[in-house]
Amino acid sequence: MISRRFMIQALAVTAAGALLPGFPRTHAGIGEEPGDMALGQAGAPVTLIEYVSLTCPHCRWFHENVYPKLKADYVDTGKVRYVVRDFPLDWPAVQAAILARCAGPDRYFAFVDVLFRTFDEWTRAADHLKQLTQIGELGGLSRERFEACRADKDLEDGIFRSIQEAQAEYDVSGTPTLIVDGEKYEGSMRFDALAEYLDRLLPGS
Repeated sequence: MISRRFMIQALAVTAAGALLPGFPRTHAGIGEEPGDMALGQAGAPVTLIEYVSLTCPHCRWFHENVYPKLKADYVDTGKVRYVVRDFPLDWPAVQAAILARCAGPDRYFAFVDVLFRTFDEWTRAADHLKQLTQIGELGGLSRERFEACRADKDLEDGIFRSIQEAQAEYDVSGTPTLIVDGEKYEGSMRFDALAEYLDRLLPGS
C-alpha cells in the first residue's frame, strides 16, 4: 500500500518540475538516460526498459522466471540492451531502491537479485528498514553508507522523478512494465511470448 508520506513526497517532486541534481534525466526516451542501470552491449539492436518496484510480487516472478532466460539469450548475446528504471509502489520499495543504487553500478544487479531472493523476509518484516540494513551489511555495504544514501535528497528525488517520467511518457501505472524500443509492451510476460516479440524487432527477422 502506498503510504501518505510516500505520496506527499512523490507529489512534491512532480510539482517541482525541475531536473534533479545527482540523478539528472532529460526525457524517458528510447535510449538510456543518466541514472539508468543497464546490462548488455551498448548500441544493441533493441533496447528494453523495465520499470520495477522491488516490493512487487509480479516483479519478483519476472525476475525469477523470465529475466534469467532473457539475460542469457538476448542480453549476454548482444541482441538486447536491458535498462532498469525505478517505479516503487510504496515506501519500502523506495528504501530498497536506494539500497541497490547505494551499492553502485557494479553491484546494483547483484543487490537486486538478493532483494528478490529474500523478498518474503524483508517485505513482510515489522521493521523493513532493519532487514534492508542487514542485507546491505551482508553485501559489504556498511550501515553508515546506507544511512548516508538514505539522507541523499538528490538520490531520493531521482527515484521519484523516475515515477513521474514513466507516468508522463508511457502511462505506467504498475510493475513490471516493459518498454521495448520506446513502445509499451502489452503482451504476455512469459518468456516465450516476450522472446517472440523481441525476435520480430531484431535485424534479419
